[in-house]
Amino acid sequence: MTTDFLTRLSKDRVIAVVRAPEIPDSVALCEALRAGGIRWIEFTRTTPSLAAQLRRAVADGQDGVGAGTVMTADQAKELIEAGAQYLVTPGCRPGVAEVAAAAGVPVVMGALSPTEVGMALDLGVDAVKIFPARAFGPRHFRDLAGPFPDVPLVASGGVNADNAASFLTAGARAVCAGSEVVPPAVVAAGDWPEITRRARAFTHSLPAEPSPA
Repeated sequence: MTTDFLTRLSKDRVIAVVRAPEIPDSVALCEALRAGGIRWIEFTRTTPSLAAQLRRAVADGQDGVGAGTVMTADQAKELIEAGAQYLVTPGCRPGVAEVAAAAGVPVVMGALSPTEVGMALDLGVDAVKIFPARAFGPRHFRDLAGPFPDVPLVASGGVNADNAASFLTAGARAVCAGSEVVPPAVVAAGDWPEITRRARAFTHSLPAEPSPA
């Protein structure tokens, strides 16, 4: 997965970020999202029994399954051992980058300012997540493209069906869909048709073609 990580992410363009008090069936959740056009899912570390959820989804053959809110090297090791296919951090975490690099697992590292983007690049990460994206909006991505024209940026935090297209056309390779697509209560209830409906509505709001790489 590491060799085509950016190619696939740039094509699919959406990561569903799940923060729920309970996930009754991680496989069914992945399949519901995929039915709505979202092929990437980030199970956050605030999810109960995260490692078990990852193991079940990966054992079933689900692809695009990652772990988020990863803060330490020990957490990175645990989640990679559980099958996480990529890691996401909320900020610059050198220990996470080191463990992931040794394991050949892609990292999407959180940043906001140009200084933080540069720090993430120095750590050799695969993409940089601009969080919270809504703090400065799509224009921030255009501004960052000046000094960082080739850096794969991912918009996260406050992204919804009304503004996702703007982030993509401003230069983001992908966007993160949160509670609009995977509301905690809906996930906990196992209402998979509703998750599919929400995923489809979100993906239908995107531009017909990915923004240029």
